[in-house]
Amino acid sequence: MNPLLVVTGGTKGIGKAIISKFMAEKYDVITCARNEADLVKLQKEMSLTYPDQSLETFTADLSDAAETQEFLQFIKKKNRNIEVLINNTGVFMPGQIHNEAEGVLEKTIETNVYSAYRMTRGLVADMIKVRKGHIFNICSTASIMAYPNGGSYCISKFALLGMTKVLREEMKAFDVKVTAILPGATYTDSWQGTDLPEERFISSKDIAETIWSAKSLSNSALIEEILIRPQLGDLD
Repeated sequence: MNPLLVVTGGTKGIGKAIISKFMAEKYDVITCARNEADLVKLQKEMSLTYPDQSLETFTADLSDAAETQEFLQFIKKKNRNIEVLINNTGVFMPGQIHNEAEGVLEKTIETNVYSAYRMTRGLVADMIKVRKGHIFNICSTASIMAYPNGGSYCISKFALLGMTKVLREEMKAFDVKVTAILPGATYTDSWQGTDLPEERFISSKDIAETIWSAKSLSNSALIEEILIRPQLGDLD
């Protein structure tokens, strides 16, 4: 049986690149997204490209606790060991703390932090039981560097990195690995309409390759944090 990856937010950008990379490496994958049509499109594309691996999808908004639990139940019914969990679901709404709309902080925290917290709590017990697994949280350069239009996004990503650090300490005794990925500006749908050339950004494929490399280390080694920036530096 193929090893299993669970990755949230898998239909676009970094999530889709991760799925493609892991399926190319003979992994089965379970993913979710809010848009069912996007999941159907992804399923068709991946089944054609990787006919020997399985991709299972579930429609869910992981900012919602009930829908997250439904997704977790969907995963658990498969009765399979999860080798890798990648908490990728995220949202970015630009703004400043003093003037962003009411509710932006709550929605951002629910999406960027609570989703990872709930997914981890729902799946890590099985990793502990078999003393095997690797959890990646997709943080951001905004986890370590505040910027004026970051507002609630910076708050959420600082929190996610903090959660990742705590989880790392908790999981040491159980041989479960925990890694934080901190990408800078990555060319995804969130940058649609920009006048900047694609070469000014990190490629989603580079993020996926980086995660695969970190995953491929021996059991006795762990990369705790990976900071990735565009070669020409952060965008202004």
